[in-house]
Amino acid sequence: MTIQNSPYQAFATLLTSSGHNVSPAELHGLLLGRSCAGAGFDAEGWLIDAAELLESEPQDNVRSALIGLQEMVKGELTGDDVTVVLLLPTDDAPLTERAVALGQWCQGFLSGFGLNCRDSSTLSTEATEVLQDLAAISQVQDALEESEDGETDYMEVMEYLRVAPLLLFSETKKDVPAAAKPSLH
Repeated sequence: MTIQNSPYQAFATLLTSSGHNVSPAELHGLLLGRSCAGAGFDAEGWLIDAAELLESEPQDNVRSALIGLQEMVKGELTGDDVTVVLLLPTDDAPLTERAVALGQWCQGFLSGFGLNCRDSSTLSTEATEVLQDLAAISQVQDALEESEDGETDYMEVMEYLRVAPLLLFSETKKDVPAAAKPSLH
């Protein structure tokens, strides 16, 4: 039984009730991917990319949720924490459902990163390997079976995905100029 008030489920309900047949995981991956590619945190740019995935202009309630999601991601990427929270089904959902969402998250991330990465030739070998890993993980849906080993594999991949965006973000973020210190006369 899925927890009905989980953030994933709440976002899924919002999207479905607004006529958008898009996974919250893919949408969150798109947001993180574009943010990690150096797109910044301009709400309008994010809403344009989201509208393309949603295949229509989002209604006000969806717009608000998308902007809130972006604020959460901005806090995670620019804060002192060393992980991000992935918008995925809860652990009580069937493993196959969670694996599909994980694949959708990776597909969204790669799309967002690809659309917004200005020069992939400047990425380190490690960053390139992370992107290759995400491409491989996006194909994982059918590989995980309902078993203890499957659960372990899923958890390991999820933990990896909670830190991988931070590496990419640290490589591509635009240096934000420090606030000018007031001069004392």
